[in-house]
Amino acid sequence: MRATLRWAQSDLRTHRGEALFLVLATAGIVASLLLATALFGYATNPWQRVFAQARGAHVWLHTDRAADTGALAALDGVQSVAGPYPTASATVAVRGTRASVELRGTAEEPDVGRPLLTAGHWLDADDPDGVVLETRLARALLAQPGDALTLPGTSRTLTVLGIADSPERRYRPGEQPGLVWAPPAAVPDPGGQVIGLRLADPGETDYAVQRAVTVLGAGAIGQVSTWEQARAEAQGDNRLLGQVLGLFGLGALLAAGLAVHGAIGTRIRGHLRDISVLKAIGFTPGQVVRVFLLQHLAYALLGAVAAAATVQALGGRVPGRLGDAVGVWQGLPGHTVALFVVPACAVLFIGATTGLAAWRAGRVPPVPLPRPAGAQGGGLSAAARRALGLRMFRVPVGARGRKRGVWGSDGAGAPGAGGSPGVRELEVRVPPALVLGWHKAFARRPRSFATLARLTLPLLLIVVAMSAWTTIDRFHSRPEQIGLPTALTVRADTDAGERGTRALLERDPQVAAAYPGVEVAALVPGQTATIALRGLGTREDPYPYALADGRRAHGPDEAVAGQGLLDLLEVEVGDWVRMTVGDRPQILHIVGRSIEPENAGRVISTSLDTLRENDPRLRPTLYQLRLATGADPDEVAGRLADAGHGRLDVHAVANPADGLSPLRGVVLGLIAVLALVGLIELLTAIGGTVRESERDLLALKAIGLSPRQITGITVTATGCTALAAVLLAAALGLPLAHWLIDAQGASSGIGAGIAQVPSPALLVPVGAAAVLGAAALAAVPSARAARRRLADTLSAVA
Repeated sequence: MRATLRWAQSDLRTHRGEALFLVLATAGIVASLLLATALFGYATNPWQRVFAQARGAHVWLHTDRAADTGALAALDGVQSVAGPYPTASATVAVRGTRASVELRGTAEEPDVGRPLLTAGHWLDADDPDGVVLETRLARALLAQPGDALTLPGTSRTLTVLGIADSPERRYRPGEQPGLVWAPPAAVPDPGGQVIGLRLADPGETDYAVQRAVTVLGAGAIGQVSTWEQARAEAQGDNRLLGQVLGLFGLGALLAAGLAVHGAIGTRIRGHLRDISVLKAIGFTPGQVVRVFLLQHLAYALLGAVAAAATVQALGGRVPGRLGDAVGVWQGLPGHTVALFVVPACAVLFIGATTGLAAWRAGRVPPVPLPRPAGAQGGGLSAAARRALGLRMFRVPVGARGRKRGVWGSDGAGAPGAGGSPGVRELEVRVPPALVLGWHKAFARRPRSFATLARLTLPLLLIVVAMSAWTTIDRFHSRPEQIGLPTALTVRADTDAGERGTRALLERDPQVAAAYPGVEVAALVPGQTATIALRGLGTREDPYPYALADGRRAHGPDEAVAGQGLLDLLEVEVGDWVRMTVGDRPQILHIVGRSIEPENAGRVISTSLDTLRENDPRLRPTLYQLRLATGADPDEVAGRLADAGHGRLDVHAVANPADGLSPLRGVVLGLIAVLALVGLIELLTAIGGTVRESERDLLALKAIGLSPRQITGITVTATGCTALAAVLLAAALGLPLAHWLIDAQGASSGIGAGIAQVPSPALLVPVGAAAVLGAAALAAVPSARAARRRLADTLSAVA
């Protein structure tokens, strides 16, 4: 044991930098995996907790007032019902902030879908104007219990009594109205009603919706929302952040394991004589294996413990969503288990890769075998010998004379030398360091390819991380390419005229175009869900959809659809689809696939003129505004709200990338971790190249190479390996990143076509920096080895 510890201590002194990088890389990998676990828990558990405590309904049906909902409670699979509650659409305002809401008349606190109060108290029968706001709506209005809400266009006011969490679909400005619970007296003229169904088996949601629509009639259904939609919206970007962290964390863990495997293999080849001495003095193969295994397990364990302690102590203090996620995760039941299991799994994986390499050390014989005299990689190739000047190039030379200083190796071209007229043997020499360095880098093919693969993996993941960064940047810098050509959504009061409203909007100097439109809920074939049917723009002034497939909708009954709708209906571009809006069927021909970041892509869009052909009484309910280049959406929104004198509800169009802002910091952290892993592998490759060149040192000096030229051989070999890894990482990483990002877009409903790979202007400097950095790192150890004393060199070769 004493000898084992002394060996480990000596090895640590020799490889301090490598040990430090291993500890830091392990800490970064474990920290990223723990943060991914926290984000997954944060994305899923809060909504699940609210749903369970509130006994949430699995299906909410918005119907007209005349619908007889009493028969729904008797449907198979329906455990209990909530409501029906009278509902009315309204707009509320407080301190200049407006929001579209659904007033829901609730006489008593519901048993199914019960709001969970976080502030204030429940409705009071003695206060007919008191209401309770859903949490996200209250946050958007900056409302607190006791605040007074006004209803623009009326003299009514409502008083906020409480704020409550709800498992229903969350408020999104311009897309989903907020939820307001109010006494039935506060909803004097309801426009419809809503009923919730809690099912015995949540997996039968689609079947329950179909049965409910059959009982009530398709014409009575206004909108259907399910618990799956609410959960997906609640998880939102947090789940995506967790997926990114988890994917890169696992990739970095694999790269780190391979780097450790390569480092141990290289060190074993460099210490064959020392290992043989250990065995000669009595070390068993198992003890030799344990020396390497325990040493690297200690490095991994130190890094894992440091990462777990840092996340536990400081993770909740990180500003933004990551800090919130860690804070919530630390209060969840499985937090302690994950805090131990994740680092333990990482350490075990590194231990497994270490054991495979250390097993080779146990097989080293006690008596070193004589090394073969010939080079294991074979001799120089014909191209290499030609480049070294060992063969001639016959080149035609003009008749006007000879170039000075250019001679054939056999004297051709020299004064008095013979030769064919007009033909001269010209010797063109490439610096020996370049040719021998290239040969050294790729001569031992199995070992060279393994080193190349280990160095390529972290670089490949860096390319994927850079692609994620540029894709997020595309959402911000060029939103029109990812389905967000407009910056503002305006909803006008019902009594506002269409021409007057559009003229008012286009009068603003920074409004480039105003597209009138309408959005209604439509039942899909099979009556299992509702989708968003939008009519935007006119045939004379079409809406600029971002198309990924097909063409724009120009003719009658033509439309474009999002990926989420195509997946839901199992249709493709070119198919005809039938849907129901109230009691009116609408048949549309899908001629293109648009990139739709809203409503999980479950959107079908056509022109307003097409919808008016089916319902001539249809009037625009919203306007999408495309702003001039450089215009500030907040300033334009403020001017339009003032010009509308309280009759316009103006909201900025939500950009999905706004919730992905923390991903930028995550990507930078992952790139740093991957760079550490790549640096470990690079140092291993440099050390192995330097040690393996000791035997060639005498021969290189004997043929007249200077120490600078010998140094150049190792630098060239390292640079060639790094260059090959950079090219391979770019060739494989760019299509992989494109596929991963588009696959994520397709699974989220937005659709493929959102990926943006880094430009050559970014990739070339990064790749050049990697190659030059590798060459610079190799310069110092190779120069030191080239200047070793002759006695040291002979001792190493012996």
